[in-house]
Amino acid sequence: MATTSDQPPAPDLARAEVASFGRRFIGLLIDWAACSLVASFLVDDLRTNPWPQLGVFVLAHAFFVGLFGQTLGMAVARIRCVSIADGGAIGIPRALLRGVLLALVIPAVISDGDGRGVHDRAAGSVMAAVPRG
Repeated sequence: MATTSDQPPAPDLARAEVASFGRRFIGLLIDWAACSLVASFLVDDLRTNPWPQLGVFVLAHAFFVGLFGQTLGMAVARIRCVSIADGGAIGIPRALLRGVLLALVIPAVISDGDGRGVHDRAAGSVMAAVPRG
């Protein structure tokens, strides 16, 4: 009797298509716009108090990436944040760590040869392009 695993195989970085900077940036812009819209309902003027935008961004990132592997912006840009270990969603704690580091900006612009930023390395994740089909 053969057993099957419910877990997807771990992504092979040598063969997987890592998401391009352009796709990541488009996804980030869409997510930032959506978070700005939500945050605008929380404060009177975002120009005088921009912190709610950042808070909404980190929390939304932690929830959606942690449970589903992608945010609204990532879905539009056809990219997904997956675990290096098993290819699935990374879970809320790791996504929260990733979101906080992404909010600091600097870890996001420092990347390795695999196209993974410091925030991805800390969370054990990689941004992969979603294949068409």
